[in-house]
Amino acid sequence: MVKLTEDMKESIANVSRPLPFATASKDGIPNVIPIGMCKLVDDATIWIVDNYFLKTRNNLEENPKASLYVWGEGSKGCFQIKGDVEIKTEGDDYDAAYAMAKEKGEKYPAKALIVMKITDVFECKSGPEAGKKLL
Repeated sequence: MVKLTEDMKESIANVSRPLPFATASKDGIPNVIPIGMCKLVDDATIWIVDNYFLKTRNNLEENPKASLYVWGEGSKGCFQIKGDVEIKTEGDDYDAAYAMAKEKGEKYPAKALIVMKITDVFECKSGPEAGKKLL
């Protein structure tokens, strides 16, 4: 299991939103969307709330792998985080994510919780270290 560094955790908590979230269908057709509701829940797990996913949700059901790009104002670096995902639509974790969405506004349906278990982290800064596996 991969555990994020303190700088990486601070970057996820503080970076400006939205963040690019990438998936691919079982046939390898890519899809990238902006996400605003994501939260680091421990050193190796990110929660992402599915409010309006369509292709993304289909992709995750077919191919439960995803990537999150962390960079921008408030970030201490530039990271590509990859992970395996599980879709939850009931249970304590889903209920907590649903409440988190509703705190931001009633307009957010919180159709599901995407639980991303981090498997790899890569450098995204341009230069000779670009693409280097960090974790």
